[in-house]
Amino acid sequence: MIQVSDLSKSFTLHNQGGAVIPVMAGATLSVAPGECVGLTGASGAGKSTLMRMVYGNYLAAEGSIRVGDLDVAGAEPREIIALRRRTLGYVSQFLRVVPRVPTIEVVAEPLLVLGVARDEARGRAAALLARLNIPERLWALSPTTFSGGEQQRVNIARGFVHGYPALLLDEPTASLDAANREVVLELIEEAKARGAAILGIFHDEGARARVCDRLVDVTCFTPGLA
Repeated sequence: MIQVSDLSKSFTLHNQGGAVIPVMAGATLSVAPGECVGLTGASGAGKSTLMRMVYGNYLAAEGSIRVGDLDVAGAEPREIIALRRRTLGYVSQFLRVVPRVPTIEVVAEPLLVLGVARDEARGRAAALLARLNIPERLWALSPTTFSGGEQQRVNIARGFVHGYPALLLDEPTASLDAANREVVLELIEEAKARGAAILGIFHDEGARARVCDRLVDVTCFTPGLA
């Protein structure tokens, strides 16, 4: 479902005389349906960079990134937007939403843009918010006022409300207590059981051991670190 082949990336520092910094070279990995692959490596090794290239936020210098039938590395912006709507979900560490939009609408939005009826979308959003222990009294408020842990749980609910065939997870259990951590791990296991291909970063060693089928050390793709 996710196939990364011979991927390379560099950054140009325009405020430092155009210096070019290579950050990744020859990255190759695959994630099959129903599999969770964890990215490992020291801070700065390129884990988040690789995830952002798969999601289409960063352009690749060379190589291919196939998600389903689409090569993200060479795709048009409209193709990437369509991929994100239907096929590729992303749970980042930080919640970025339009201020004053109610939490339940934030979570329901991925379904609404796919044409799911509003009542059904809100019902599925409500079920996830309840499962993740977000009090119902907060659902009508903007999550921009929430604590870090509450925002993380809203982000997770938004990422799991649609059954994406592929998922990117960036530290999904960070900032969570034991009870909510368990819910998130159950959601990941359920996504795997329905056939989702999951690529993630898990600094939580216990979570990584429980949900990851394989680990890929990105250090071997990082110039100067390999």
